[in-house]
Amino acid sequence: MPSAFTNLPLGAAIPPSPHAVSCSLPTMHSVRGYEEKDPEIIRQLATGYPRFVVHPFALQLAAHYVATNPALAGHKLWLTSSLAIAENLVAHLSATFAGAAHLFVDTHGLHGVAHPAAHSATYALAKTYLQNLGGFLSSREAEDHLVRLGLRAAVYPEATFAGDAPAEIRRHLRGVLNSDLAPTATPVADADLFLTNCGMSAIYASFRAVADLQASRGRTIWIQLGWFYLDTIAILKKFTASPADYVYIRNPLDFDAIARIFAAHGARIAGVVAEVPTNPLLQTPDIPAISALARRHGAHVLIDASTASLYNLDVLPHADIALASLTKYTGSVGDLTAGLAVVNPDRPDAPELRRRIALAAEPLYARDAARLAHEIADTENVLVKIHASTPRVVAFLENHPAVKDVYWARHAASVANFEKLARHPHATGGLITFSLREIGGLEKFYDCLRLPKGPSFGMTTTLISSFMYLAHYDLVTTPAGLAELSASNLDPDLLRLCVGCEPVEEIIEALREALEHGTAAL
Repeated sequence: MPSAFTNLPLGAAIPPSPHAVSCSLPTMHSVRGYEEKDPEIIRQLATGYPRFVVHPFALQLAAHYVATNPALAGHKLWLTSSLAIAENLVAHLSATFAGAAHLFVDTHGLHGVAHPAAHSATYALAKTYLQNLGGFLSSREAEDHLVRLGLRAAVYPEATFAGDAPAEIRRHLRGVLNSDLAPTATPVADADLFLTNCGMSAIYASFRAVADLQASRGRTIWIQLGWFYLDTIAILKKFTASPADYVYIRNPLDFDAIARIFAAHGARIAGVVAEVPTNPLLQTPDIPAISALARRHGAHVLIDASTASLYNLDVLPHADIALASLTKYTGSVGDLTAGLAVVNPDRPDAPELRRRIALAAEPLYARDAARLAHEIADTENVLVKIHASTPRVVAFLENHPAVKDVYWARHAASVANFEKLARHPHATGGLITFSLREIGGLEKFYDCLRLPKGPSFGMTTTLISSFMYLAHYDLVTTPAGLAELSASNLDPDLLRLCVGCEPVEEIIEALREALEHGTAAL
């Protein structure tokens, strides 16, 4: 029988769709080249993770407008997901570079921001802002405009939901969120569910809603429980009122440390943000205890369940807002981005949070919603397969002599906390992170591994990445950065694997082959 896995060439879209959210980075050389913007590497990338790599359709569309609009000659044009984010980007850039950027509005519903192409600092600031907040134009929306302009013959053919796609998505999500409802709890309604263009938009809109509301009460401190995904860290660092209002608790399992922060600053704490489990160490804090502590002090709790999915974890009873990237597990094919914010209807501030999130969230484009509504129906079947395979892959890695540390949702250090939230005994999600014993072993292992290699997770396709290099290249390549990672118990060579739906024997065999080859080569 042929193997499910063959080495994918550099830049291949994962999956093979123009809307793919991942692309193949098959060697550590290509990973470094991608991060360092090596032209030889970049030119071979068919696509990339949508918040980090501007989609080719969006680039083609922007180039068309620059070429056909004399006022844009010599300018870089960023096409955005809405007028609101374009206006916010102009304000953000103007705060640093007065007059450097101006608004672009097209009569066909396109919005963007233009600045002189030679302004490299403005370019970097604009790209980072749109990455952090998830403000780039959707690939499907760009594709629709290209077809309208005659620059593409037709949209890419794909199966979609034919009816009211947002209503269908919310129907599935309500079924999950209300499945373990306590007798005294209010069921989640459509008005509590905010669909966004990506997970980071949901996070930023929710943070903004809570931060602005709590600031009116004199509350400006935000607590981060453990190491997070980089853009969530960026939002907390950049948009809190001052550097002193950002509090990072390195060990999210240290409840006493969290309690001491509340004892000292409880009246000024606006909110607590938790990833459950954290990314990439997959630690689960004692969420019920932390939530009770926060409620006693008037602080709001935001819980991001993306790593394991809201299908697996019942976090809403302990949160003011539950969050998830629907790119993961629900968009399991890996060809769209979407996000979700869920307001707990039983929290006193629920009506005001709904109003504020609705104003701040970036909308999910109609064709992306139609595609997600088609895929979401298969989420539970996908998770059943992932849950059957993940423990077996963990057991293999834990027992292999070349592997040093293995982390997953049911790691012994916090499995008791995870089980307080798990919807069923088999819940795990597919994420596993691990490190190798031999110093210098990463490159040999990674380069010969046959599994698909690239960003993102939560797909039917098994996917692995040298996560710290992709997410925190600035840290893994500097002495100060390495010291920062070490202080948070993060190995710069940590690998992040997300188990997919292929036969588990083939996943394990691919790992075994690479581990044994890498060990022998050292």
